[in-house]
Formats: sequence, C-alpha cells, structure tokens
Amino acid sequence: MAKVKIMETVLRDAHQSQAATRMKIEEMLPIADKLDKVGYYALEAWGGATFDSCLRYLNEDPWERLRMLRKALPNTKLQMLLRGQNLLGYKHYADDVVDSFCRLSVKNGIDIIRIFDALNDPRNMRQAIESTKKYKGTVEAAISYTTSKVHTIDYFVNLAVELEKMGADIICIKDMANLLLPYTAYELVSRLKEKVKVPLHLHTHNTAGTGDMTNLKAVEAGCDIVDCALSPLGNGTSQPATESFVATLQGTEYDTGLDLHALNELTVYFKKVAQRLTEDGFLSPQVLKVDVNALIYQVPGGMLSNLISQLKQQGASDKLLAVLEEVPRVRADLGYPPLVTPSSQIVGTQAVLNVISGERYQMVTKETKGMLIGEYGKLPVEPDAKIVKKIIGDTPRITCRPADNIKPELETYKNEIAEYIEQEEDILTYALFPQLAVPFFKRRQAAESGIDKTIFDKENQVHPV
Repeated sequence: MAKVKIMETVLRDAHQSQAATRMKIEEMLPIADKLDKVGYYALEAWGGATFDSCLRYLNEDPWERLRMLRKALPNTKLQMLLRGQNLLGYKHYADDVVDSFCRLSVKNGIDIIRIFDALNDPRNMRQAIESTKKYKGTVEAAISYTTSKVHTIDYFVNLAVELEKMGADIICIKDMANLLLPYTAYELVSRLKEKVKVPLHLHTHNTAGTGDMTNLKAVEAGCDIVDCALSPLGNGTSQPATESFVATLQGTEYDTGLDLHALNELTVYFKKVAQRLTEDGFLSPQVLKVDVNALIYQVPGGMLSNLISQLKQQGASDKLLAVLEEVPRVRADLGYPPLVTPSSQIVGTQAVLNVISGERYQMVTKETKGMLIGEYGKLPVEPDAKIVKKIIGDTPRITCRPADNIKPELETYKNEIAEYIEQEEDILTYALFPQLAVPFFKRRQAAESGIDKTIFDKENQVHPV
C-alpha cells in the first residue's frame, strides 16, 4: 500500500477546536518555511470559523491572510473547509455568490476545498462542487458522519458513490463529534474502498479519546489521508496528535515518510503559541479531557459547552442531564440531522427550551421551524406528521433545493457596499458577515487616511483580542 498522507490542521481546525480560532497571522508566518518543508499532503489553513474570527476579533482581512499564507507556503497544498451552499456563513446563499466565493478562494491560493452539508443533502453541495471544478480546484466532498437508525454503513457508502458521480476528487469521512469508533471505521473504509475509486480522507477529533485508534483502524482498512494536529494544539476537542501518529506508523507499510525531528521543531514553536493562547484565556485544559458525553448523547464538545452556557444564563444548570437526555429525542423528532453547524445549535437550543418550559415544543425557535419547513434541505428521515403539525401547523414545506428559491444576490451586495470596495473579495466578506464587514471596512479606510481608528472601534464595539 502507498504511504499514508497527513493533512496538518494546526493553522485552522486545531485552534478553532481548542482556542476559539484565535491564532494570529503573525504567529503563523515565522514558522511557515519549516511547515512548508515537512512534506505534509496539505495544510488546512482557511475556512470554518477563520473568516468570522479574523473580522470579529483579530482585525485581519481573511483574504489577505490567505494570500500571505500562500506566498509563505509555496510548496504545500492549502486546504479549506466550506459548508456547501452556506459557504462560511449560517444561511443559504444564491448560486452566483457560491460561484464567486469558490473562484476567489482558488484564485487567492486554496488548492483543495472540503465541501460538506449539515444534513448530507447532496443538492446543497452541488453548486460548490461544480464551481470548484470549474476554477481548477480539487473537490474533497465530505460525508458528515453521525449515528442513528438511518445512518448505516450502507447509507454512507451510497452517499459517497453519489458524491463521486457529482465530481468529487476525494471523499472525506467527516467525523466532527468523534462518534466514529475504530472497528466501525475499519468497516466503513473497507466498504467505501470497494465502491469508490477516488482517495479516502478521514477527519476525526479526540473528544471521546478514541481518535488515534479510529485513525489507525481506518489506515489499516486502506484510508489514504488522515487529519492530525501538532501536539501543542492536538488531542482533546482537536485532532489526534501528528507526532504520535507519525511515530506509530514508522517502519510499517503505512509509514508517512515524515521526519519526527522536523516535526519536533514545529512542536517547540507551537508550544509558545499555545502558551500565549492559554495566557490570554482562550485555551483551557478542559478541552483536553476525555468527554464520554460525546459517545452517550452524541453531543460534540462545542455543542456541550453551548448547552452549559445556555442553562447557566437561565439559572438552570441543574437541568443539564435532562437536556442531554432530551437532545436525542429532539433530533429524532427533527428527522435525525447530524449534529454539526447549524443543526447542532438548532437541536441543542430546542432541547433546552423543551426542558425549561416544562412542555415539549411549547416554545419553538424559528430555526427549528425552518428545519422542518425544509429551509436547510432534505432531512435524513421524514419527521413524524404530528410533530410537524404541532411545530409548523399548515405552513407549506419546501421540497426543492432551498437555493432554487434564492435569486442572484451578488450585484445587490456589491451595490450596498460600493463606497467601501477596494477589492472584489470585499463583496464576499460583506455577503457572509455584513455586521462585521462594515466596521472592518471603516477601520481600514481610517487607517489608510491616518484617522484614529479607535473611534470606529468604540462606535462598533469591536472586541479586543
């Protein structure tokens, strides 16, 4: 078998999972040359929450970050994470916005775009897949792994076959909640290898403490690429540690070919970054503890912290167990969506409301209604008719691809921020995060004209780093 390839997540998912995506570009660039020489398959460096964090907390242009990383890493492929028709935001965008975003992502330096949909609805991935291919990017189509009565091995194999037919160059098993157990991973990868011809890439976390074993069994079954994170920001809610996995495979038929001494130089550097993140209060030792709730209630680490926070605000912290038990019931009522952004937030908030109000679905969020109406796409299972009636009444349900109902938006966004545009990419920044983009554009203009930008920081309440 060919050597196993490693995608390094230290520049994106590692600090997103552990430290609220607070690593700065000035902490990435000094080590870029050494990262570039290691021989990684790719570096995940963009997408996910990086856009939001750059604008909201770090006063960075996310596009400029990408360009700087591309220049500093000439020999290594850069990969990003994209939420299909949601792009990096929290709603569906028109096809012209999706197309423009994919084009500019590739133009600015992204080689591989990992595309997923929270409901595993391929229709919500189609435009991003087609656009990425059109602009000569590599399409890594992801299946969001979860467990339920419908999410069987057959279900995921059939989904992967469909995504390959749609043009996927790579299939990713995206195990965002660390629910994929080692022997299940072996079976899933073995079955996928029989049915799809493109390479397989596994993404898991170590939340429940099983990530290393899951990676190992997947590799033994023929998985081609795995995600790892350098140990200063690895393990826990992040990915399994790179160095440990490289050492495990050394001298075997799966040897990654990466040098542990070269990796150790990176480790020494990122220990300082992790120390800064800890001192600034973003990195807590709590994220490194094994959390069995992930396996029992299928609640990802980020979702669990949100539930705890919501209950604390309501003065109902003693209701946590009741909420955790309610989560699987709400998920079943809503058609078994995988618990990943945004469905994890929707299911979690509704579970909190059900427990606190004392009557299930007495209070219902507009997002819960939207999920049943079909605003997010096709649910894995048709929900119970009584539940649908109780929550949305006689509201008509959407049966087409949600974006089919959205007219072209790009020109409208362009006109709305005409006074601020300095680059074509600004239109996408505004489309994704309008409330963050305008204050950012004002600060940029002020800096360029020599005006004291703190007046804009106060006016728009920019969060300090």
